Amino acid sequence: MNGRLGLGALVLLAASPALAQAPSATPAPALSAPVPTASAAPRATSAAPPASAAPAASGAPAAPEKPASLCVERWPEGKPRPKLTEKAPAKATSGHAYAFEISVEHGAGETVLPGGFRFEAAADELKVLEASRFFLPDPKGGVAPVIERNVTKDPATTRVKLFLVPLPAKPGRNQLTLPPLPITIARASGEVMTVCTAAHEVTVEDPIANDPNPKPKPNPPPLSQLEEWTLAKQITYAVLIALVVGALSAFLIGRWLKRPKQGPPPPPPRPPWDVALEALHDLRHSGLARHERFAELYDRTSDILRVYLGDRYGFDGLESTTREALTALKKMAVHMDTWVDVQGFMQDADLVKFAKSTPNEQDCMAAIARAEGIVNKTRPTEIEPFPKPPDEPEPAKEEP
Repeated sequence: MNGRLGLGALVLLAASPALAQAPSATPAPALSAPVPTASAAPRATSAAPPASAAPAASGAPAAPEKPASLCVERWPEGKPRPKLTEKAPAKATSGHAYAFEISVEHGAGETVLPGGFRFEAAADELKVLEASRFFLPDPKGGVAPVIERNVTKDPATTRVKLFLVPLPAKPGRNQLTLPPLPITIARASGEVMTVCTAAHEVTVEDPIANDPNPKPKPNPPPLSQLEEWTLAKQITYAVLIALVVGALSAFLIGRWLKRPKQGPPPPPPRPPWDVALEALHDLRHSGLARHERFAELYDRTSDILRVYLGDRYGFDGLESTTREALTALKKMAVHMDTWVDVQGFMQDADLVKFAKSTPNEQDCMAAIARAEGIVNKTRPTEIEPFPKPPDEPEPAKEEP
């Protein structure tokens, strides 16, 4: 391997003596392999020659096997070795996950394991790890490797947590040696450094060592599995949303249809002179003169004329006194002859109404004719807009 070692090249070998006693292991996540640089030179080599293990006495752990390590440390000349803090439990259980934690202190611009964990073909580095009876579990399970970087501190720290499965070749208690593992660090310049962890002695206990008469356990009962039908869920959500939107739309449309509708505009008001002439004509043929109700006939003629003048010139004809009505007509610049006729008619009407002067039939018919004459004199020759009703007087403000 030319001195280049990285856990990125570690994968599980297809054929292993331990596979006969333990579940098959699959390629595990590993660290990136270092990239050789011209300036990087080997600084230290950690290697342990294989040693033959003597048979362990009954009740004592077997002698640890120490296979040779291929880890070679490399970092630029003049740069201190990165500081490693390792946490390796002294005890483990055969066939169970063993957590090996490494904390690396490095510069802010450096990256530990720049390539992360990846799988590669079988290599010599993995053979060394398997020869030590440590295997990498399936990373898709619950013990996937973890890399946590913290660059807010000075120096920056990266924590690497790697899970291994110890599988001793012999049953009972065994003493295994976890070989040095390479940690690659990429500098901002592109150079890659490699540092090696220390070898750790691990006492591996047999999971059934305390059972005097272990027996194979039956398979657990099957568990019901629920299949998530994504299409049905999406269709259900779509139908529910459609129902809500449809109900809301129906409610809004119903409210809109039940809204109060605006009726047709009222017909334009009839001209006041037409109304007055029609009222005088009806009054002439009402039969009041035949029943000798002359005072009432005269009074109603006066009211018709007052209403007409008020509508024609924009003042309240019925509620205005004779003086107020004549003043309003004078302000409207009524022709003097017409104004004199109106004055004479209103004064005669006041005599009948207030002085209790009794008119005869000829006086009543003459009054109706005079009123018709005043209406005809004051009606416009061309269509004119109706005057606006008089504005209500504002209440007088009290002085403080």
